Amino acid sequence: MANVVVVGAQWGDEGKGKIVDWLSERADVIARFQGGHNAGHTLVVDGTVYKLHALPSGVVRGGKLSVIGNGMVLDPWHLLKEIETIRGQGVEITPETLMIAENTPLILPFHGELDRAREAQASVSKIGTTGRGIGPAYEDKVGRRVIRVADLGDDKTLEVRVDRALVHHNALRAGLGLEPVDRAALLAELREIAPRILEFAAPVWKVLHEKRRAGRRILFEGAQGALLDIDFGTYPYVTSSNVIAGQAATGTGLGPDAIDFVLGIVKAYTTRVGEGPFPTELLDEDGRRLGERGHEFGTTTGRQRRCGWFDAVLVRQTCATSGVKGIALTKLDVLDGFDELKICVGYELDGKRIDYLPTAADHQARCTPVYETMPGWQESTEGARSWADLPANAIKYVRRVEELIECPVALLSTSPEREDTILVTDPFAD
Repeated sequence: MANVVVVGAQWGDEGKGKIVDWLSERADVIARFQGGHNAGHTLVVDGTVYKLHALPSGVVRGGKLSVIGNGMVLDPWHLLKEIETIRGQGVEITPETLMIAENTPLILPFHGELDRAREAQASVSKIGTTGRGIGPAYEDKVGRRVIRVADLGDDKTLEVRVDRALVHHNALRAGLGLEPVDRAALLAELREIAPRILEFAAPVWKVLHEKRRAGRRILFEGAQGALLDIDFGTYPYVTSSNVIAGQAATGTGLGPDAIDFVLGIVKAYTTRVGEGPFPTELLDEDGRRLGERGHEFGTTTGRQRRCGWFDAVLVRQTCATSGVKGIALTKLDVLDGFDELKICVGYELDGKRIDYLPTAADHQARCTPVYETMPGWQESTEGARSWADLPANAIKYVRRVEELIECPVALLSTSPEREDTILVTDPFAD
């Protein structure tokens, strides 16, 4: 059976939550493979709104196994609060429906404190982090001083891991004017929470291997967007993990041959939260209109998103780096009512036309978009469930997007409701 990776192909906030929920009904396992609770997915199921951050989207669907993979970093206190919130909405979450990889790194309170202290330094340009400790936790993972889920099960090992981490962090904290971490209090907090986390712990790589051998369908759920990838994003205004599809294998313990289809989620226009380059950003009435009609506020931060025209250059680039076989085009209905629409088809850099976003930050900042103008449509596309329901100009817009990004549309979303989706290509088909 086919296994599908879902990745955001812009700067995040593309509507992955709805698409993952739509696909999860046909999957047996839904696995998160990177990021942390800095991600935010909003699901609308039978009129109920669920806001998820660390939990995989599959938790709201009965009979599915949801997995937190080792490629994530996990705040255990946040996770338990999120579980209780979702349980309060009538969703059952047990060790049979949720598993956490034993080698998942933990986000501890001092990670968030360090994150916020760095961002507050007036002498350093802001990255625009959520301040939740994601980056510092990944730093500790690479620095081989992080505490992992399995460490909670052995008190002696836990103390050794904590001491190693504090040697590093207390030195950093002194330089930032922060008090040293209270070792005893931290250990007490970890010991108190340990049994509540360990009940979900499992050798996820082994479980997924067995599920795959048994022919179960696995849906790999990404967070953020490929333009925030630590290697291929608009560095340094990026997240702290690899977001592109290749991370699905590393972040869960399955080999790359387990990936059969990569679905890129693409908004019909472009948005971004926080700092960093944005070639097609609109600071005029059109940008304000996109933001208002699209309700462009971050699920996690509540920050207003920057809005702009569709950038085909960037999406073509991210489709290449993630090996996207088909896209899910979302929020087409937000474009209803525009007399004309623009699509970025290239950039001009120092008088030269280029067809990709360069790596150097100063080059990115100097890129100006080259636009192609298309006629808009006045009819409503909201709730459309077939091509016949779409205005002719909307279909022309979608077809031109396909041509420019060199990738076909597999799904078309026309509202937040999961059933308002036009299926073109089934990602789960063998």
